Amino acid sequence: MFLFNNVAMNTFHRRRYFQLSFLIVSFYLPLTNGIKTLKTSMVVTGLKCYCNSDSPSCPNSTCETDGFCMASTSIENGEHKRTYQVVALSCLQSNAFPPENPIKCKNPRTFCCKNDFCNSDEVYQERLTKVLNASSSASEASSMTTAWQVVLWIMVLVVLGVCGAISLWWAKRAPKTIKRENRSLFAPDDSFCDTRHPMMTATIRDMIELTTSGSGSGLPLLVQRSIARQIQLVDIIGKGRFGEVWRGRWRGENVAVKIFSSREECSWFREAEIYQTVMLRHENILGFIAADNKDNGTWTQLWLITDYHENGSLFDFLSVRTIDAATLVKMALSIATGLAHLHMDIVGTKGKPAIAHRDLKSKNILVKANLSCVIGDLGLAVRHNVAGDSVDVPSTNRVGTKRYMAPEVLDESMDGRQFDPYKRSDVYSLGLVLWEMARRCGALPDEYQPPYYDLVPPDPALEDMRRVVCIEKRRPVLPNRWHSDPVLSAISKVMKECWYQNPAARLTALRIKKTLANIATTDHMKL
Repeated sequence: MFLFNNVAMNTFHRRRYFQLSFLIVSFYLPLTNGIKTLKTSMVVTGLKCYCNSDSPSCPNSTCETDGFCMASTSIENGEHKRTYQVVALSCLQSNAFPPENPIKCKNPRTFCCKNDFCNSDEVYQERLTKVLNASSSASEASSMTTAWQVVLWIMVLVVLGVCGAISLWWAKRAPKTIKRENRSLFAPDDSFCDTRHPMMTATIRDMIELTTSGSGSGLPLLVQRSIARQIQLVDIIGKGRFGEVWRGRWRGENVAVKIFSSREECSWFREAEIYQTVMLRHENILGFIAADNKDNGTWTQLWLITDYHENGSLFDFLSVRTIDAATLVKMALSIATGLAHLHMDIVGTKGKPAIAHRDLKSKNILVKANLSCVIGDLGLAVRHNVAGDSVDVPSTNRVGTKRYMAPEVLDESMDGRQFDPYKRSDVYSLGLVLWEMARRCGALPDEYQPPYYDLVPPDPALEDMRRVVCIEKRRPVLPNRWHSDPVLSAISKVMKECWYQNPAARLTALRIKKTLANIATTDHMKL
């Protein structure tokens, strides 16, 4: 019985061992086959690639690998160098996985492929060139970007440094500036900002008297510009070759605005310069107020602002009105007085040079409200330089009015280097103006006509005037009725002495002034 039990027990253990061995073998064989299958699937055998290395594994520029064909590039001495070789998976470290895209193939300068000689045929060579060129361009762009970033940072630092220096300078200067601004530029009694200051409420005449004492060269330039910018043009009152004349308003006062075209800039500048001559201001010289230029964005206007006289020019006045003997003498005396003031030089520290008008005529003489006259339009005037005994002649190409030109001017025999001939030429023109006024005087006045109206055309040429005045030596006709009138007879004698052919024989402006003053005070003169 005991023996039977032992045999049965041994038989049972053998079965268990056999079953266990069978199970182990059954599990191990499939696992081994699976691993072999995995390895087989991972390995690419027999891939042929192009290579250009000197290695023994690269005979005839051909090699085999179990991985990838590879091409790479590098820069040596500034030139691209390309290397063709293989990427063998069996030689890679564990960190080269995943095997379908090893780390060695991820370099931007490397190209990998898995076809025979794919790293050298034309199709993949083109793809390789694009990849390598893109990599090179990216590298160059990266270097350029880095350079610009450096420059930008340098510029930012420079700007910050300059701003810091300016801030530091301003911080040091600010306290001094504040202290200086706290001090008034004017004493309380002299402040121009005080509304009670006479300059803020004064009329133009008051401002001139305040700043020039009535005999200076005009208002300060800043005041002139301030006045000019506040004038409103109302209506046009005249036109000429220089431009237009407008009536303007300034603080309720009428002013005359002579607007020159930009082509007449020299005339504008010259006239403004003459008007601002020291000691020129006189009751029988047109009152100068300001000169300024106005730019409206399209063209530039040159303004000359003077006193406004409602009666207009003597030409306009005589064309529509007649005058009596008293008015004739008053007008003639005022014109002669103004001309004598122009011709006279005033000696002194701030003396006035002698000035000749050169374009004296009825259109350049204005009639005041009290029927006395003022001489205007000094654009052609010349000044006498006593120190050098020379004549300051304007650079403009304008000449005087042909109808009023003296004989020596018409035949060009006048010596322009001397000043006296210019004064004598003015006296000749004054004689013609006296003739115009005398025709409109008396109980039976004549119709207004300009000098030589019956001898030359309305717009005479220089040849016409030269023929009549110089060759034929004609002068305006004196009506017979003047001989029976004591005033007209006396003034006619003055006329004749003004327009002598010989300039040296003519009266001076001062002599004419005294003669007319005597006529005004004679017993037969009824004022």
